Amino acid sequence: MIRVEHLTKRYGERTAVDDISFSVEAGEVIGILGPNGAGKSTTLKMLTGYLSPNDGRVRIGDVDAVADPVAARRLIGYLPESVPLYRELRVTEYLRYRARLKGVARRALKGSVDRALELANITDVRDRIIGQLSKGYRSRVGIADALVADPPLLVLDEPTAGLDPNQIRQVRDLIRGMAGKKTVLLSTHILPEVESTCGRVLIIHRGRLVGEGAPGSLRATRAGQQVLSVEAHGERGKLEALLTAVPGVLRIADVTMLQSDPPLVRVRIEAEPGEVAEAVFRAASSAGVVLRELRREQASLEDVFTNLTTRDDAAGDDADASSIPGAKGEELGSEDNLGSEDNKESA
Repeated sequence: MIRVEHLTKRYGERTAVDDISFSVEAGEVIGILGPNGAGKSTTLKMLTGYLSPNDGRVRIGDVDAVADPVAARRLIGYLPESVPLYRELRVTEYLRYRARLKGVARRALKGSVDRALELANITDVRDRIIGQLSKGYRSRVGIADALVADPPLLVLDEPTAGLDPNQIRQVRDLIRGMAGKKTVLLSTHILPEVESTCGRVLIIHRGRLVGEGAPGSLRATRAGQQVLSVEAHGERGKLEALLTAVPGVLRIADVTMLQSDPPLVRVRIEAEPGEVAEAVFRAASSAGVVLRELRREQASLEDVFTNLTTRDDAAGDDADASSIPGAKGEELGSEDNLGSEDNKESA
């Protein structure tokens, strides 16, 4: 459904997206993750034809989206991060207008609008003026807009921003229900949202693709590391010093004081693969430290994300990006908000 090859976008000397390549099969739900300024929105704007790349190719189905962006847009329902709406119109008026712009036949208008209203769960405000709606409802009007022409590809940029917990759950259920029926690209920084809705994840950092795969696969291949959780009685500083000195321990990921009298501390350790847990136990026993718990944790998607998007920052410019799962090479600085003026019309 989507094939991206060596996609690059520069603004003067700044590189916002740097040589990204990936493909998406029909019916897949793909999550695009990255810190603020990573290049996610810039990538989506090039996929949807709102920005032209400096280099690279984008194919949507059989259409070259760079050479013929208008034809590509006919295949896409796009929800930008800042939803552009005509606030003086009523919801149904706006959706009928958008459906006509997207080429929906007049005889199919009512059915298309009704279906989009139901899928976005906004039938209760169909006759309300958009400007009088809450931010959450306006976001869902944007989702209905993306759905109204029944496109095969949906591109959703932060679709749950501003929604309450019940609305977020409804949007997630909607996205999950599209698996196998539509191809969905979901850009977000909410990790549970990706884990609950997406079959595959693309992680972008500083304009480059640094990780790719199913959430479970990324967790299992987290740069060959393991995470240990240690609960022990003792002073926090002494425990950190003791554990940091254990061979195979890479860093202290987190320290939590569970109680102060007597002191009880939980320490999460990132460690090399191997028998590091046994080495931690021996070190604690030798130092007379009483362990209440020592266990291996399964790496979470948050652990993977943090590792892939901070590793090169800690290592400096000479970090070897090729050691990171799915990495494509050395990373360059970028700003995702470059050239991000709000568009006045969604695809």
